[in-house]
Amino acid sequence: MRLTTVARMELAAGQVHVFEPTVTTAPDSAAAGSTPSFDQARHAAAGSRPGSWMAVAFAVPPVGRGRLAEAWRRVVQRHGTLRTVLRKEGAQVRVHPVEITGGRWERVGDGTSDPRTVLRGVFDVACEPFGTPSHRLAVVDHGDGTCTAVIGLDHSHTDAWSLLVLVRDMLAAVDDGDELPSVPSFAEHTRALEALPPAPDDIRDRWRRIMDTRDGEMPVFPLSLGDISEPCDEVVEVIDVLDADGVARLEAAAVRRGVRLLPLAVSVLTRVNQDMHAGALRAVFPVHSRRGPADDPARWADSVGWFITNSVLECDSTDPPDCDTAVREAIALSSYPLEPLLRPWGGMPNTPGMFALSWLDNRRLPVQVPAEARPQHVSAWIRTDGVMAWFVLNDDGMHLRVRYPGTPSAVANVGEWAQRVATGVRAVAGGSDDTVLVGEDHDLSPVA
Repeated sequence: MRLTTVARMELAAGQVHVFEPTVTTAPDSAAAGSTPSFDQARHAAAGSRPGSWMAVAFAVPPVGRGRLAEAWRRVVQRHGTLRTVLRKEGAQVRVHPVEITGGRWERVGDGTSDPRTVLRGVFDVACEPFGTPSHRLAVVDHGDGTCTAVIGLDHSHTDAWSLLVLVRDMLAAVDDGDELPSVPSFAEHTRALEALPPAPDDIRDRWRRIMDTRDGEMPVFPLSLGDISEPCDEVVEVIDVLDADGVARLEAAAVRRGVRLLPLAVSVLTRVNQDMHAGALRAVFPVHSRRGPADDPARWADSVGWFITNSVLECDSTDPPDCDTAVREAIALSSYPLEPLLRPWGGMPNTPGMFALSWLDNRRLPVQVPAEARPQHVSAWIRTDGVMAWFVLNDDGMHLRVRYPGTPSAVANVGEWAQRVATGVRAVAGGSDDTVLVGEDHDLSPVA
C-alpha cells in the first residue's frame, strides 16, 4: 500500500489527543553539535514558522493510547533522526542529539471541531524547525471504535519516503512488543556526504552554466504568475491523470520509444512549453540521496530523514531519447554535495517564481504498508511565490499535484498548464504516436 495523494486530508470527526514528549540532553552530546545537511541549513535559515511540516495519517488498531505511546517510543529509539534537534547558535545552525525519556497524552480540542484544523494548529506550533523535538504523534478517536494516528514532523527531519517508513515501523511496533533494531541516522548520512571527494570539473562547469543562465537565479515557471512580490496563499490542485490500466498503457508506450516513464513525461512537458510559447523546459529537480556505498547500496533505505538533494532539469527537445539524456544529466548533477557547488552564489537562491518538478513513483519504494492502514500524506497550508508540481504514481494510477500562488494570473496559467499536461499524458497512454506526453518533496525523486 502506498501514500494517497489528496488535495485535503480525509479524516473523520473525533477527539484529538497529542503525545507530548519529555526531552533531555543526550549524555554523549557534543557541546558544539554537528553540521546540518545543505537542505536542513537552508530550511532552518527561514526561521520558526507555521507550515514547515509534513505529516502522515493512517489507521491503527484500537489498542489504547498507552500501547500506542509505547510503540512510538520504540520507533523513536529505532531512528536516531527522531532524537536530534536543530539549534540556532549565532549565525549557524547545528544538529544536537537529545533523549526522549517519556511523555504524556494531552486532549486537544473539544471533540466536535474538525480534527484536520486542530492538528494543523498543533503541528504549526510544535513541528517547526527548532522544535525540541520537532515531531509529534497524535491520535484521533472517532467514537465508533476506530482510531487514526497522525505523525507530524518538521520537514528538516523527513521526506515522503520517510513517512512510509514511519507508518510501517509504527504498525510493527503496535503489533509486536519487541524492540526495533536501530538504523543509520540522517546525521550519519550528512557526515558521509561531507567525506565525498570534490565534484569533477565537468559537473562544476555544468552548474556554472546553469546558474549563469539567469544571473545566479534558479529556474522559474515560464508563464506569468502575476504579482508575487510577496508570498500569496497557496492553491493546491490534484488531477487524477490515469488509472492503473492507463499507467500500464503509458509504460508500454515508453517501452516502444526505448525509454522509461520519466523521460516520456519530460517529452510531453517540453511539448507543452512549446505549445504555450514558454521556451525550453527548465525546472529545479529534486533527487533522492539514499544511494548507499557500493558494498551497502540499501544502507539508508529504512532510515528517516530529509534524503533529498536538488538538481536542475533542462530539455529543449520532445524526442524521448533526448529527454532520457536530459534526465540522466540532471541526476548526475545531483550526485555530489551541493554546498561546495553552489557556494559561489551564496547557496541555493530563493528565487521568486521558482519552478520545481518532482517525480514520485511510490510503486518502486522498498517500503510495504498494509492496505488496511490507508496511509495519507498530509500537507501544511502555506504562502508561496513559486510553483511545485508532483507527478505521483501509486497502485491506483498517476496523479498530478500542483501548488502555486493564488493570484489570478497563476490560477489561469498554471491551471491551464496542468490541464494540458494531464491531457497530453492521457493522449500518449491512449496509443497515439503523434502526440508527445505532457505532463517528481521536493519529497522524492527517481529511484535509480
